[in-house]
Order: sequence, then C-alpha cells, then structure tokens
Amino acid sequence: MRTRLDKAERAIEQGASSFRPLSGKKLQKVQGILARTRKNKNINIRLSQETLAELKRRSAKEGLPYQTLISSVLHKFVTDQLVDEDTVARSIRFLRPAR
Repeated sequence: MRTRLDKAERAIEQGASSFRPLSGKKLQKVQGILARTRKNKNINIRLSQETLAELKRRSAKEGLPYQTLISSVLHKFVTDQLVDEDTVARSIRFLRPAR
C-alpha cells in the first residue's frame, strides 16, 4: 500500500536534498531544545464540567486538541508569557497620547 502525501509533505520531500546535517554546537543546541520540550510526565487533574466544556470549545475554535491547549496555557503561565487581554488594553489606553 502506498501512502499519499499532502501538499506540505510533498514540498518537504522535494526540498529534502537541500537539507544539510547539523554538527557540533548547532546539533547540541537543537538536541537541547528537543530535550526540554519533550513531554515526559502525565498528570491527572479534576476540572468542573463547565471548565472542560469551555476548554474544548476554545480548543476547537483554535483548531487544536484540548489537552494541547491546556499544556500550552500552563507553559505560557510558568514562562510568564500568559497575557491578560484587559491588562494589555488598559496599558495601551494609558500609553496613548492625550487628544
């Protein structure tokens, strides 16, 4: 049985000859990034039905699995990248020049 590739996969295959292997410090850097991002722990968490339903609704809107959305939000929180929209809006209003 032959696997059918989508457009993006065909483009990767067509450009494969232009890829060059990494070595030395670049290879170590990429391996370090992969090691840090590898998911190797499972957790159990209790959520209300309403919270889970909202997570599933929002994940569908974003086009990704709800567990991936949860993981992304937690990662952004612990790396101080999670941004509150109301705080950003207030900051923008504060920083705008007076008319």
